[in-house]
Amino acid sequence: MPNANEDNPSALSQVQHRAVSELLRVSPVADDLASRFREAGFSLALVGGSVRDALLGRLGNDLDFTTDARPEDVLKIVRPWADAVWEVGIAFGTVGAQKDARVGDAVQRFDIEVTTYRSEAYDRTSRKPEVSYGDSIEEDLVRRDFTVNAMAVALPEKEFIDPHGGLRDLADRVLRTPGTPEASFSDDPLRMMRAARFAAQLDFEVAPDVVAAMKAMSERIEIVSAERVRDELNKLVLSAHPRKGLTLLVETGLAERVLPELPALRLERDEHHRHKDVYDHTLIVLEQAMELEEDGPDLTLRLAALLHDIGKPRTRRFEKDGRVSFHHHEVVGAKMTKKRMTALKYSNDLVKDVARLVELHLRFHGYGTGEWTDSAVRRYVRDAGPLLDRLHKLTRSDCTTRNKRKAAALSRAYDGLEERIAQLQEQEELDAIRPDLDGNQIMEILGVGPGPVIGQAYKFLLELRLENGPMEYDAAVSALKEWWAAQS
Repeated sequence: MPNANEDNPSALSQVQHRAVSELLRVSPVADDLASRFREAGFSLALVGGSVRDALLGRLGNDLDFTTDARPEDVLKIVRPWADAVWEVGIAFGTVGAQKDARVGDAVQRFDIEVTTYRSEAYDRTSRKPEVSYGDSIEEDLVRRDFTVNAMAVALPEKEFIDPHGGLRDLADRVLRTPGTPEASFSDDPLRMMRAARFAAQLDFEVAPDVVAAMKAMSERIEIVSAERVRDELNKLVLSAHPRKGLTLLVETGLAERVLPELPALRLERDEHHRHKDVYDHTLIVLEQAMELEEDGPDLTLRLAALLHDIGKPRTRRFEKDGRVSFHHHEVVGAKMTKKRMTALKYSNDLVKDVARLVELHLRFHGYGTGEWTDSAVRRYVRDAGPLLDRLHKLTRSDCTTRNKRKAAALSRAYDGLEERIAQLQEQEELDAIRPDLDGNQIMEILGVGPGPVIGQAYKFLLELRLENGPMEYDAAVSALKEWWAAQS
């Protein structure tokens, strides 16, 4: 973005032109809503991230507005106009709405939030902000997190309001707070994580005084609920430059309080430099996994990449021959992953999937140069289940060696494993591996009803299927009867 300041008026005009272009695109819905607020005796302005994104030329269809109208008045204005209205955030002064509007030749859907001018602050005993309403847009903007989010455009006249130099900071790609960072972070400690998140999303630098306040106040993040911390972490991890945000969390001490397993990876190297910097390796694996994504950012894959080696600090051993080992770090890491993600209130399904990937990420290294039996390949596919594609990506990303010959050999070996999986899948429908006899057939052949023995027989036949591949019906029956005879 060009340096938009008074010394470079042509650059400033470029930024303004970009913003005007974006605002004209959304003006059919924005101006319509603004006129309704004006008729009711209230003002309305586009604000915060919407203005920032308009200036960056990336305004989407999520629009944030601010107003002097109280929430109950906002509802009266919005309800007859919007296609849908929700009140989830009304306790914090926010009314949500959805509106379909014609833009050019097409109808577009807009997701809208209208928030009453407000100020909010935490006390040291509460996890929830206390909300009080303000009476001016200037009062509202000064309580916002960063100057690049403290700009507004009054509607419908399109008057640009920037009392804290947000346009200059946007041009300089820097994150500053409207007031002192200490006051801002005291109001809402989550803003410290938002600094790291915006740095990662926008590829901005964080002002030195803001970083200093993050370091000094990092313990204040503990007052914020796990759900809010998790949501910020997700946005950071899913951003275009997660390394930048994660590094800032680690350097300021925030990671020690929200994701302590990450800074713990900064193991000191042994004197002979015989093992990698696990922390830097982890960030490289994350970036390499991102390069393999096919359908946009994948939270499951990125979290698995970030957490795949967190078991190493607990399992590190210095062997007699001078080598460093991390035996079973994948098993320990999977347990640690479950514990940390559960504490951050992730869904059970996501916890299960990420922990499973962490547990399986080393399995390939037993493959060598292709010595696995078909049975071992079947078990690899069975154990990965629906996570197989992500496991492929994670395993390939985990190869960060600078030895080009070794890297090429690992890549060829994994190519070979994927080829064998594809061949077996074509022959045997590996994605749906199951015994050659189902539960009803087992009960009929053995002449028994439902009970634990059916599960035991099913498990026996599944192991047989994994070991030998598909069996003819008569062979499966014979094997089942032999097993049953051995049980009595």
